Amino acid sequence: MNPPVSAQITQRSASNLALAFIMLPKPKRAGMSALYAFCREVDDVADEETVPVEQRRARLAEWRTDILAACEGGQPQIPVNRELQPYVVAHRMPFALFDDLIRGVEMDLDVTRYETWEHLEQYCYRVASVVGLLSIEIFGYTSPACRDYAIHLGKALQLTNILRDVGNDAARGRIYLPLAELKRHEVTEAEIFGGEFSPRFRQLAQTTASRARHHYARARATLPPEDRKAMVAAELMGAVYWRLLRKLEEQDFPVLAPTPTKLHKLQKLALILRTWYRSATGALAPNYGV
Repeated sequence: MNPPVSAQITQRSASNLALAFIMLPKPKRAGMSALYAFCREVDDVADEETVPVEQRRARLAEWRTDILAACEGGQPQIPVNRELQPYVVAHRMPFALFDDLIRGVEMDLDVTRYETWEHLEQYCYRVASVVGLLSIEIFGYTSPACRDYAIHLGKALQLTNILRDVGNDAARGRIYLPLAELKRHEVTEAEIFGGEFSPRFRQLAQTTASRARHHYARARATLPPEDRKAMVAAELMGAVYWRLLRKLEEQDFPVLAPTPTKLHKLQKLALILRTWYRSATGALAPNYGV
């Protein structure tokens, strides 16, 4: 018997988010696999640059209509949404969050520049914090403060991604770093597109890293102690991306190359084992943000 479509998508992805599912009990792992597959699929629709923008927009509208059916007790037609629906119902996951997520990936259809940090963080909220807000419903939590934790951790992870992928995004005609920050640090778009590293770009990268660090610190501070154990998969994500951010800093931000910096498998394994040990022994402090 073939595994569920969601599981197949998750297994193929080999992403850091999918890696974190290893920390979860089987029922929650299945729910997160279904949620991840939804996120992966809508993101792939938006990113398929060989397809005209209006076709991608129409396809995302189909996903929006279909996940609305899943949220309202209807009969979704897309296989991933059919597999996600039981978890949507069981955890009362609101359509508004799925809609926000789709709005986030839709931004990539039209927006290739962001003017300010505020504009960029709206994007980060939609494509990353919203995933966190949906995920904590599956993880289970007791304190409403856990929602603030999810918002901050999502922004921290996305800003780390954006910093890591500057060169890769530039190869696709995109600059996510805010134009106001480029101007403040006297870095031109042409320098980024040309992969030109300078002391001015280093300062821009350090500013971006500091912004990410702020959100890691806020996530660390806002995670309620009573919910730490339930958030073990999210904490693993925080540890992995925190280590990635530190690696970028230690290597003087080699982010203008088309190939992004990654953690080695052994580094990830060490973080998995450390996070598992800290959870099993009841260690209270998150493994990031200091």
